[in-house]
Amino acid sequence: MTQPPQDLLLIDANSLIHRCFHALPPLTTKDGKPAQSLYGMASIFLRMWRSERPAYAAALFDRPEPTFRKKQYPEYKATRPPAPSELIQQIVSAHELFPAFGIQAFERAGYEADDLIATFAERFGKTPGVRVVILTGDTDTLQLVRDERIVVRAFRTGLSDTVTYDERAVRERYGLAPEQLADYKALVGDVSDNVKGVPGIGPKTAQALLSRFGTLDGMFRRIATEDPKRAARIVGFRDRAEEARGLVLLERNVPIPTPALEELRVDVPDARIREYLDEQGFASLIRRLDGPDTPKKQAPGVERKRQKSAYPKKPQGSMF
Repeated sequence: MTQPPQDLLLIDANSLIHRCFHALPPLTTKDGKPAQSLYGMASIFLRMWRSERPAYAAALFDRPEPTFRKKQYPEYKATRPPAPSELIQQIVSAHELFPAFGIQAFERAGYEADDLIATFAERFGKTPGVRVVILTGDTDTLQLVRDERIVVRAFRTGLSDTVTYDERAVRERYGLAPEQLADYKALVGDVSDNVKGVPGIGPKTAQALLSRFGTLDGMFRRIATEDPKRAARIVGFRDRAEEARGLVLLERNVPIPTPALEELRVDVPDARIREYLDEQGFASLIRRLDGPDTPKKQAPGVERKRQKSAYPKKPQGSMF
């Protein structure tokens, strides 16, 4: 009987931290430090470790230094508001959370977490008996999906509602193959990253063009003769589309030493997790560690912070 593959969980750390920050009310640790992101991530991992602990895991972080994209295109992500100090503190503190769950963290100046995820997925996605599972709060990494060997688990609402994208699911959502998604974004743009696409091309048109021509290059090479009316409106934006593609395409060869797979094995005793949860004052999570993993709406072991956040809270569901 063929054994099921062992999972390598690649965690988009910054994306997950941001999502927990917005999904939960302001919380603090017992020594008064901001904690809702830490609490949310600890709850997610506690649930995963109890139900489907991955064999291997790694957390990939953004760095504060300008990335190669920012140097190439200064307007990249320029429309995003500055991160509040409560969020920045938890990004720093998360470097202590991941080891408590047996997860190594990696980062590289000049690159985003998604680029490191792409590099790790490229290295380990062909390993026999291993399935790469990318855990993220957005869909930027869908371009990495490959058959059943590399899948993306993305959050839809709150912190418990997720969807897993294999190649079939990507095609069902976009009508395109994963490897076409960078070209798709090059055409429609990416508002969240302030990447401009081709004027007048929305999702349906982009899907139709790529279904017909296959790639961005193929479209610009053939459209003048096969669809001259539409070509007249878009060929002048070829440079913009190619620049956008360079921004949204993930770098799969970040110059960072990647560890051997066995170095990423998750092997942490419950006592270590308990110690971390106790240090933070996450009493409700300790109770879940000791007993049935029953979702709760309250976090009674954590003091609720009585102040307004720099970000508006979204009324989303959660697992608590």
